[in-house]
Formats: sequence, C-alpha cells, structure tokens
Amino acid sequence: MNVDYGKEGLEIEINPRWKISTIHPKMQNVIKNPVETIKDAILNPIDSVSLSEIIKNKQKLTKVCIVIDDATRPVPSYRILEALIELLHDYNVSNSQIIILIATGLHRKSSEEELKRMIGNKLFGKIKVVNHDATNKEDLSFLGTTKGQIPIYINKHYYESDLKIITGYVEPHFFFGFSGGAKSIVPGIAGVKTIQANHSAENIASPYARFGVYENNPMAILSNEITAIVGVDFTVNVCINEKHKITQVFAGDLKAVHRRLVNYQLNHIFCKIPHFFDIVICGNGGYPLDLNLYQAVKSMAIGEMGVKEGGTIISVNECSDGIGLGQEQFKELLFSGLSPKYLHEKILSQEIIVPDQWEIQVLARVMMRAEIYLISRLKETDIGNIGLKYAKSIERAIEKALKKHGKNAEILILPNGPQILPIKKEET
Repeated sequence: MNVDYGKEGLEIEINPRWKISTIHPKMQNVIKNPVETIKDAILNPIDSVSLSEIIKNKQKLTKVCIVIDDATRPVPSYRILEALIELLHDYNVSNSQIIILIATGLHRKSSEEELKRMIGNKLFGKIKVVNHDATNKEDLSFLGTTKGQIPIYINKHYYESDLKIITGYVEPHFFFGFSGGAKSIVPGIAGVKTIQANHSAENIASPYARFGVYENNPMAILSNEITAIVGVDFTVNVCINEKHKITQVFAGDLKAVHRRLVNYQLNHIFCKIPHFFDIVICGNGGYPLDLNLYQAVKSMAIGEMGVKEGGTIISVNECSDGIGLGQEQFKELLFSGLSPKYLHEKILSQEIIVPDQWEIQVLARVMMRAEIYLISRLKETDIGNIGLKYAKSIERAIEKALKKHGKNAEILILPNGPQILPIKKEET
C-alpha cells in the first residue's frame, strides 16, 4: 500500500495478520481543461458583477495585485494566473501593472525554483512577484484596530492596489476550519502582530478551532472581519483532489465563493468511523504539504480525529526542508525539554507568547492524547526532546505500537492527508 510522502509516496508492507482499515478519498471528477473552466467561472461570477465591470467602475487602475498561496500549498496557481491574466489583458491591463503577491503568512519565502512551479513558465519573469514578509514594517500598512482592539497590519502592495484579487484553494484546515477565502488575507498577507492575535492561544484552544468547523471558529470570524475592512474586489478559489488536480472552481464574491466550496468539501471529505482506533497512520498529503516538521503537525491533528485516548499516531511526512526554515521559535520549543502538558499549560496561561506557538500548542494537545511516531528524512536527534518518537520505517513504528496495544490492535490508514478525514459516529 502506498501513502503520500514527498513526491513519490512511501510503500507499507502489509502483514496479513494486522487488523487494518483504510479510508480512501471519494472519487472526484477532475476538470479536463482547467484554464478555460477558470476563465468561464471568472466570466460568470457568483454574487458579484463581472470582473470587466469592476474594472470599468474603477476611477483609476494603475496597479493590480493578485494574491496566491505560498510554496507549502499544492494548488496549481499557475492555472488560475494564466486564466486571470489572459482576461486582464483583454480588459487592457498590462503585465507592468500587475503584482503577484505570495501569501506566506509567517512561512519562509518561496525559492526561485518554487516560484517557477507556482507561477508557470508562461508568466515567470514577465510579471513582478513579491514574497510577503510579515515582519517587515516598511511593507505593511496599519489600518487601525478591530472591534476587539486587534491591530490590523496588511501588506502595502495589496492595500495600495487599485484592483485587489485573491486566489487559493479550499480544504479542511486543522484550526482554521477551512483554507481559502479570507485566510489569504489573514494570516496570508497580514503583519506578525495581526497574525499572532488571530492565532492566539485562546483562539487555538477553542473547540471550534478544528478541521471543518467554520461558523463559530474564532480565527475565521476575526479573519473575515479584517478582510471586510481591507477589501477584496474579486476572488477565484478552487478545490483539488489527492493528485492536486482541480475538481471545482468558483469566482466572484469572496464569501459566496468560499461558502460554495466549503459545502462541497463537507460533502466529499469527511467519513464516519465506527470507533476510535488503537493506531492511526496518516500524513499531510505528500509534497509540498509535507515539506517540514512544522507543517507535519497538521497530519498529527488528522490522527487525533481517529485515534483512541492513549493510542498511537504514526505521522508520515518527508520533511525535506527539515524542521522548517524560518520557524525558529517552533524549533526552540520543540527542543525545550518540557513535557507536552507543561508546554500546553504555559501557552494557555500566556507565559509563552511567541510566533509559531500555535503549532506547538496543537502538537502538545495531540501528544497528550496519543504517542506520536514520526516517519521522515529527519534524524532522531532532529525531532526535538518533548516526546515525539522516532522510527526508521512505518513497519517498525507499527511493530512498536503493537507491542504496546497488543497483536489484535486495530489500525486505521489514511493515505492521502486531509483529502479524507475521519469523524467518529455518535453513540446511539
């Protein structure tokens, strides 16, 4: 059996004596001509006037900003950009007027090789590309505060543009509910103070800050509030399958587009399981989602959804970037030698307040429920000292887990990251 891992996947040699259940994503129809389909969606927007009409209604149009996801996301942005920019050319917008802004949040900058993959050969080198830097005050505009007195810092290139377009993809997110939509603004192109306030320990601790929960999610609510202040003229969002092929696309009003794709995800991504499992094997969905250990925490939160109290999660992520370039505070906490329970308490009591604390907060929460083995390219000395366990292979991790839980332990395999998520059936 193959599980997503890096670019090639990783095989598991299944022992016939193991009690295994596997959940694969539901079949989704792939859009055969994505560029033309995206153009058609843009020409037929939902809850919005057409893009051409928006442009006509602008008093001036000297600068257009298009926001795209960063290198840790598998969305084929080059398809969206090709469709968008072809139409912008039709509306007399030149390449020199356009800036492509990479929504890095607090992630590292995308490399040139990654930018070529994201933007595509047709456009790379022809249009200005900027990596958002949440810590560079010179590149941020301050827009005051929210109702809850949260400071609003937003990328200056975006805010000062005459036409603001966001793109991205919608899938369940481990504490934001769903990606896409307003998440491209906060945290995507927000300043560090705004991101930290949005990703506060209190918000992360909310029972609504989970995969697939959106309506009452405090981070989504705050992000939407700030996005309404900042402004979005037009949105193009897609859904993708486990092969990162586009399956759905909508364009137009941000909230309407996002809601349409969230509903699609709710119908296709979640699968009920009869009970929690002793052992859960899961990953992030392969490259580029499993680039580093920081991102791999998401897969551990997937495991949390299906594992019993005191069970074992086997997290399968290549981590070709190591722990995570630029995630220094995450690394410091990972090597703090503190117990997950202690770390969790200190973050909740605000005795620890640093960028990236939310990733450790989620990791600590999962580790308090189950032990976690990491299968990756990392060495045992690279995975910290707060309790993450090392194994050279999935098979070796299973053997260790079976010694703990017994030979009749039940194993759940989720081979495709967040493309399929388990939900335990309610007791009747």
